[in-house]
Amino acid sequence: MPATKSSLANQRLSAKATQKQKNAKANPFQKSSSKKRRPLSTWHWLMIWCGLTGVSIVSATAGALLAVSLSSTPLRQTPLAPEELSVFSQDEAIAKQSLRLPELTRPVNILLLGTKVLTSEVDDGTNEDLGYHALVNSFEGLADTMLLLRFDPADKQISILSIPRDTQANIEGYGLSKINHANAYGGAVLSAKTVGDLLGGVEIDRYIRVNVQGIGKLIDALGGVTVYVPKDMKYQDDSQRLYINLKEGEQHLNGDEALQFLRFRYDEYGDIGRVQRQQTLIRAVLEQSLTPSNLVKFPQVMSIIQSHIDTNMSVQELIALAGFGSQIERSNIQMVMLPGEFSGDGRNGSTSYWLPHRSRISRVMAQHFDIQTDYASNLDFLSPGDVRIAIQDSTGNSQAVRSLLQRLNEAGYSRVSIAQDWSEPLENTRIVAQKGDDLAASEIRANLGFGEVRVESTGVLNSDITIQLGRDWLTLANNLPGQTTVN
Repeated sequence: MPATKSSLANQRLSAKATQKQKNAKANPFQKSSSKKRRPLSTWHWLMIWCGLTGVSIVSATAGALLAVSLSSTPLRQTPLAPEELSVFSQDEAIAKQSLRLPELTRPVNILLLGTKVLTSEVDDGTNEDLGYHALVNSFEGLADTMLLLRFDPADKQISILSIPRDTQANIEGYGLSKINHANAYGGAVLSAKTVGDLLGGVEIDRYIRVNVQGIGKLIDALGGVTVYVPKDMKYQDDSQRLYINLKEGEQHLNGDEALQFLRFRYDEYGDIGRVQRQQTLIRAVLEQSLTPSNLVKFPQVMSIIQSHIDTNMSVQELIALAGFGSQIERSNIQMVMLPGEFSGDGRNGSTSYWLPHRSRISRVMAQHFDIQTDYASNLDFLSPGDVRIAIQDSTGNSQAVRSLLQRLNEAGYSRVSIAQDWSEPLENTRIVAQKGDDLAASEIRANLGFGEVRVESTGVLNSDITIQLGRDWLTLANNLPGQTTVN
């Protein structure tokens, strides 16, 4: 029987009422003209408060980061005269502001100087006698650490050159001396001139000076850093209240412990061993802390360490560097040490120098800093028979070492020696380009068919390439025809 108009109207009204009831259940906060709104429960108010607080925190962080990123004023603690400023490149900006974070616009070379100044080295009449040589928040005095860093956005690569502080160099106006004296004689400007001359005229765009207190505070602000301590490190100097006590093994170091790791130099390698530990710590910080998610910490980190930094870089430029570093593949972070050799041992009043090798410096600068010289352009790359290889075993398996030695000899590598074991147990083998020759290391990697190439100076000093043998070779060796069986 067909429905009447009245019944259809009643059905529509009934449907609307049903839907209204459903809507009221789905949205209990919706206003109703026929029913008084119920007061919000404590749980609902808590949820609203949490949501608004989360939004405000994100907004505040983003706002702080944006405000900091817009700062283009250099963070100099030391005034520089116009002629001193001209030592550093001023022709072209190194960073630009984007819709997100500042970005690098071109390759940039930065001189990083780490200073350790004691009260006994500063006589300004304000330091009270504490009865020991305390650290001073200062950038004067000898440079304890010298690094030249190159950030190259075109090649997506970071190159780091460690310059031993005992390197013999010609300091303008003072003659031959240890290169770390340049900061004491003329600050960052004279240091930049000296380093530029030593490295064949490399152009230095910016400088950063940081004292050791700043490094410790930086590590703490980043939440510490995990490194493998290669051996027990114990040293005590009451005159400085320097107490070093670290145990061998993987350790998560806070700021003070990281400084102990950096300042320890009381072994057979002296300052060169300290350079190796610097590179170990640098790589750990870059891999663990310099990540996109950690960039939001930048305003907090800067506020903590700002009084411990002297630089002609702006915060905008520093953020551009941090952002670039957070996106770099870790295999594209290459660290080398200034090629050279020891002269003298410092005993009986003699001066111990690190004597630079000019020809090898030219090779390093050509490969990693794009500085071409006539000598560097004529250098031939080493053939397999010329490459000096040292094997450091981390597996505790002598058969594995012998089988690797056999494999290398078959590939034409005849200058191979077995060095002291690598203390850190490794799952994956590292092929370390000790002298910065990444091409020779890559060729070994291709011949062996395994291993991770690293450009850093943590291997055996008198080798060109150090193979730090990992457990991956134990499995691979048994599957290769003609190789000694590894049990």
